[in-house]
Amino acid sequence: MTGKTSVFEKTYRDYLEQVAEVDLRAVERPLGIEAERGAVRIPLFGEVYSVSESGIMDPAGERPSLDVCVILCKYLLLCPSAGPGGSDWVSYRDLKDSGPLTVYFLNDVERAVATHFAGRIDALKAACQSLQGYVPDMDVTCDLAMQFDALPRVPVMLLFNDADEEFSPGCSVLFERRAESYLDPECLAMVGRLLFSKLKRKTGFQRNP
Repeated sequence: MTGKTSVFEKTYRDYLEQVAEVDLRAVERPLGIEAERGAVRIPLFGEVYSVSESGIMDPAGERPSLDVCVILCKYLLLCPSAGPGGSDWVSYRDLKDSGPLTVYFLNDVERAVATHFAGRIDALKAACQSLQGYVPDMDVTCDLAMQFDALPRVPVMLLFNDADEEFSPGCSVLFERRAESYLDPECLAMVGRLLFSKLKRKTGFQRNP
């Protein structure tokens, strides 16, 4: 086992030990998830994962990537005792304690989407729809606006403007303010990057972000 693999395995096992201490029935209602036979089922961008103290499995019965494992475990561990307020949409940099990761989020999420899908707005729309994205119930001025249920209680909105004669392509990825009550800044940044990665895989073409 390489050093990197061993660190990942230790992180994974540490999180499972913490999950083992969670009363899964108690987090069912606050998080909007299902618990049965010592495991919970959590949808993440439309794919349903099983999480228990014995392991985390994707829909194919395989262990998902470490970032997905961390997001799912933190979602359970940080479950708020009561439904938090704050349904207004905000940028990542406006979330609590996001400062150290704002440059990462700008470069590896928002600019990555804008660059990869420049001139390919139809491909972006199709990729969004394949991830169960839908048009948000609000007026937004941009070339494409799509909302995703990243996790129950944690929606994400993507706003995209393609390049024109005056402006370069641009993208904003927004969260409801209450997202900071369900996940920490690092995990919310992971959610943004995961969204880009999934959209990129759906398109079938490669372009360096």
